[in-house]
Amino acid sequence: MRFLVVEDEPEIRRPLVANLREAGYAVDEAASADEARALADNFPFDALMVDVGLPEGAQAGFDLVRELRATGLATPVLFLTARDGVDDRITGLDAGGDDYLVKPFHLGEVQARLRALVRRGRAEVQSARVWRDLRLDWTARTVSRAGTRVALTAKEFSLLEVLASHPGRVYTREELIDRVWDGRFDAESNVVDTYVRNLRRKLGDDVVQTLRGIGYAFPDGE
Repeated sequence: MRFLVVEDEPEIRRPLVANLREAGYAVDEAASADEARALADNFPFDALMVDVGLPEGAQAGFDLVRELRATGLATPVLFLTARDGVDDRITGLDAGGDDYLVKPFHLGEVQARLRALVRRGRAEVQSARVWRDLRLDWTARTVSRAGTRVALTAKEFSLLEVLASHPGRVYTREELIDRVWDGRFDAESNVVDTYVRNLRRKLGDDVVQTLRGIGYAFPDGE
């Protein structure tokens, strides 16, 4: 999964970004509404974390989300703010936010709320993807094959999660980098191929299909 953190205070943004990256998520960061708008217009994020107060104004985070919603953006939004008043929470939700977290917050809670928002935004209501004898648990972020738990790195799970979320849908290498990695990675690198090999080695050659010259897909059907 790929997240965007919009926070102008480095002492808050940097630990948050580091924590999410350590957990295996791809994370881009912005220190202003203008930077966030440019990133949101160009990359497919699974969720946005937006501070209410930004350099553009005390409620610039609300304004940013209103603008993004007006363009049709449906990505889940978690507001981060020091304001804990009911009126502020109402304003945030009315602006297009999906959840509201008051500072100071526990980094583990941020991760849990983001996972909940992404699950809520998925078209399917199932808590897991089951294909043949493979089971991918969205909530616990675990994978098993033939009843045996298989240890994946956080990034391996994220790649499998993107593919398995839309069985049969072919992703190019560039699309997978956009969704699983952040702006620090070069779309021309062979990182996707390396991780696909890792998934096949751990889960079996049938888990990821290759469409030569196009990309990769999770099998559709039985």
